[in-house]
Amino acid sequence: MNTRSVDDHDSPWKEALEQRFPEFLALLFPDVYEQVDWSQGREFLDKELQQVVQDAELGRRYADKLVKVFARDGTETWVLIHVEVQGEAERDFAERMYVYHYRLFDRYQMDVVSLGVLADSNRNFRPNSYHWKRWGCELDFRFPRVKLLDWQDHWAQLERSDNVFALVVMAQLRAKSSKRAEERQAWKFQLVQLMYERGYERDVILELFRVIDWMIRLPDALERQFLESVYQLEESKKMPYVTSAERFGIEKGIQQGMQQGMQQGEANMLLRQITRKYGVDVATAYREQVEKADTDTLLEWSERLLFAEKIEDIFH
Repeated sequence: MNTRSVDDHDSPWKEALEQRFPEFLALLFPDVYEQVDWSQGREFLDKELQQVVQDAELGRRYADKLVKVFARDGTETWVLIHVEVQGEAERDFAERMYVYHYRLFDRYQMDVVSLGVLADSNRNFRPNSYHWKRWGCELDFRFPRVKLLDWQDHWAQLERSDNVFALVVMAQLRAKSSKRAEERQAWKFQLVQLMYERGYERDVILELFRVIDWMIRLPDALERQFLESVYQLEESKKMPYVTSAERFGIEKGIQQGMQQGMQQGEANMLLRQITRKYGVDVATAYREQVEKADTDTLLEWSERLLFAEKIEDIFH
């Protein structure tokens, strides 16, 4: 099992939205951005959102965020953001937008502005409304939404943009479109290189580095090559921002992934040996115990198996 090879889009979107909410609106929803009085600050309402969706059976939520802001006319407004990042289009996405919207309004009696971000790879999936009608009773709920895939046609604009969130969008696009690991490695380094070239402060560099690293995962060997390229880049620019502490954290994650892979392989081998010697039922009975064991214990059990007459001789 290679934990680095599985893309994780949920966590980076949540962090990016919390850290860079104004930049997010400015890039993807500029009309909404212009209506907000940013001098009065903003507040994330995770508990309020959780209270209205905890019993909803509407499929997986990805990076839904609820933010309290103030409009330029002084009105308190809640901005509800749905980020759809799954690979396939979700049929009930528009319905989910509507249900969360009316639940928030019904519970808190607040103005709610719902925004949809479609980060999937289906060009034809573009919901922006929920409609229902029967016997003269009609509902038509519309919401602004952006399709990140459309930004592929404006890649040069993203490269030129001085908006920090442009790099988040670029990382998401390359995570979805790059299928070969080597291609993903090349794009990952190019995005990090662009980040350094823009001359951001150290905290911004590390923040964006985490997002890009989260979004674009690589096999262990390529990840090490990527990190080595980053170290060399930092040395050439005299910008040692990814310090030994951050490097240790990243490399520790790689080591843990490798260790988990070895452990899983040894567990599978032991279970196969038990199956051959004692049968499927016995292997099934001990599967959970084997899969939870550490590497040293698995090796000891494998040695006992060579001379054991009964299954109990291995585990006791």
